[in-house]
Amino acid sequence: MELIKIICAIILPPLGAFLQVGIGKHFWINIILTLCGYIPGIVHAVWVVAKNK
Repeated sequence: MELIKIICAIILPPLGAFLQVGIGKHFWINIILTLCGYIPGIVHAVWVVAKNK
């Protein structure tokens, strides 16, 4: 299941963060980072998925 979350985090970063932590501060931070740039959103989403195993 973790591999699927990481793939989702790469393809659509807010979805990866949502699947890991739900609608919380990390989800909203990820949306803002993704709007600012796709790469920062990916980095944050992968970090959230890896951190919260």
